[in-house]
Amino acid sequence: MDVRVLVIGSGGREHALLIGLANDPAVTDLHVAPGNAGTSSIATNHPVDAVSGDAVVALAREIGADLVVIGPEVPLVLGVADALRAAGIATFGPSAEAAQIEGSKAFAKDVMKAAGVTTAHAEIVDNPARLDAALDRFGPTWVVKDDGLAAGKGVVVTADRDVARDHAAECLESGHPVLLESFLDGPEVSLFCLVDGETVVPLLPAQDHKRVGDDDAGPNTGGMGAYTPLPWLPAEMTTRIVDEVVKPVAAEMVRRGIPFSGLLYAGLAIGSDGPAVVEFNCRFGDPETQAVLALLESPLGQALHATATGTLADLPPLQWRDGAAVTVVVAAENYPGKPRTGDLITGADTDGVLHAGTARNADGAVVSSGGRVLAVVGTGADLAEAREQAYARIANIKLPGSHFRRDIGRNALEGRISI
Repeated sequence: MDVRVLVIGSGGREHALLIGLANDPAVTDLHVAPGNAGTSSIATNHPVDAVSGDAVVALAREIGADLVVIGPEVPLVLGVADALRAAGIATFGPSAEAAQIEGSKAFAKDVMKAAGVTTAHAEIVDNPARLDAALDRFGPTWVVKDDGLAAGKGVVVTADRDVARDHAAECLESGHPVLLESFLDGPEVSLFCLVDGETVVPLLPAQDHKRVGDDDAGPNTGGMGAYTPLPWLPAEMTTRIVDEVVKPVAAEMVRRGIPFSGLLYAGLAIGSDGPAVVEFNCRFGDPETQAVLALLESPLGQALHATATGTLADLPPLQWRDGAAVTVVVAAENYPGKPRTGDLITGADTDGVLHAGTARNADGAVVSSGGRVLAVVGTGADLAEAREQAYARIANIKLPGSHFRRDIGRNALEGRISI
């Protein structure tokens, strides 16, 4: 089977998907839109508007794509997968309706309630006059979410009521409803699952590090690093997550006539009573994808194609390499605030260095172009080795003003996480 694949997106996640696809012998030709400075070494970059269904369909036809893989959430929520399917092109990624599992926190809560899935108690506030009374029903830790897509940054978790109120008021002022949630305790897990209707195939569980600084200091980001597998998570807990969370949600979406097809990502807190859902995402997470795919031995193109064409149930069980993988994000100065961009990057043209916010300047040199600039992956026989390799690779990278966390996976390595 010769497969020509088009990947939509421009980040580290898409670079990781392209590397995985390039390692699949059935994939003969790789394209990406728009891509970045790193993806151009293994795929053809196309400067196409990723959120325009018409533009993406036109490109897919032009290159004769057999499969389109949509990386980010925004094109999915805006219906790019629907446009591709309407044109008869096999597509990995859910319909706009199914993508509401991420695009609308309220929709996700409704589906989970109907499916009997444990999640945080939640309340939607769409009127500033009702905000204070609602805040009084929560605490001592408040979780305040913008009910819409916020690229993982529209969430404030705080023990300070004033901070919670300010974030909620800001969301309401910008015309977005606010979701207040009870705080779930216990370590967090990201579990990615290939989903095709009611068929669910889990990948390796990973853990993300959301805060910008070491020891979880500072504001939330899109994610500063991740590791997989999780030495503190028993295999039976992954099975429980699939059986108690992902399968019931997939079945409920089928029951509603909006089956999910693509990658369903459950973000969970593992408490004393078992898994509880923090959020769902309708696509591969970044930076966990970079670590998880580094350990996948099975052909990635085959797995994504089976999901996209409704034949996931026939896919052989996924095979994984032994050992561990760690991803560390190198971020631009001032991230997660407005990042400094346009700086020259050196030492990034090597194995394990995935590009995220990069571009080429007029001279053809690689420069920073976003907040999360690079995702550096290390693998090894265990977590200690994988960490060592990732940080050794970072030591050779030069980017003025850049910063990264030095503690990705450290708490797990030191046995400080338990359930």
